[in-house]
Amino acid sequence: MKMCRLFLQLFLGLILLPGLAKPDSDPLQDYCIADTKSPLYLNGAPCLNPTLALSSHFTTSALAKPGDTKANQFGFSVTLTTLVNLPGINTMGLTMARVDIAANGLVPPHSHPRASEVTICLQGVILVGFVDTSNRLFTQKLEPGDSFVFPRGLIHFLYNMEPKKPALAISGLSSQNPGAQIASRAAFVSNPPIPEVVLEKAFQISPQDVAKIRKNLGG
Repeated sequence: MKMCRLFLQLFLGLILLPGLAKPDSDPLQDYCIADTKSPLYLNGAPCLNPTLALSSHFTTSALAKPGDTKANQFGFSVTLTTLVNLPGINTMGLTMARVDIAANGLVPPHSHPRASEVTICLQGVILVGFVDTSNRLFTQKLEPGDSFVFPRGLIHFLYNMEPKKPALAISGLSSQNPGAQIASRAAFVSNPPIPEVVLEKAFQISPQDVAKIRKNLGG
């Protein structure tokens, strides 16, 4: 009987744990500056000896310069803080991002599997939105100073409503490695590719449509 109760408690614990867990584990010390030269491959990065910590490990100018919005067909650029440009962020469970969007540019529907995101508009007028798991759309027009939250793992987008001016936003994400997956590219330009028949049935389109979309997305 005791054993049955133990297994029941363990089972309930495993069920409840995901709801209580954070995207990243909490650090066990004040900080853990990433030792990017270490040959070890870990879930994160090994810590530099704390006696070698410098103020420069906790600062970066990586987000100071505009990104190249012409580098893709959507007209956006995302610049992230990383362990390379901001080693002091290691184990802190967060990432900062600079989001540059060209006039009429789009950060296409995408998701971050390991992080929630809060975005603040600094320049321009940005239409943002996300879709929940019941396919309900939440959308808002952001002007400079406005903020919006995207829940973890949900499909969301940012669109610059200005026809002639670029837009700029800064985002904070609740993971050191939030991940990003653009929905259209995941479906149509995966490697190896998803079978055409799957895409035809899923999107109710023809083989010609599949080929055209793949070509447009660079597949």
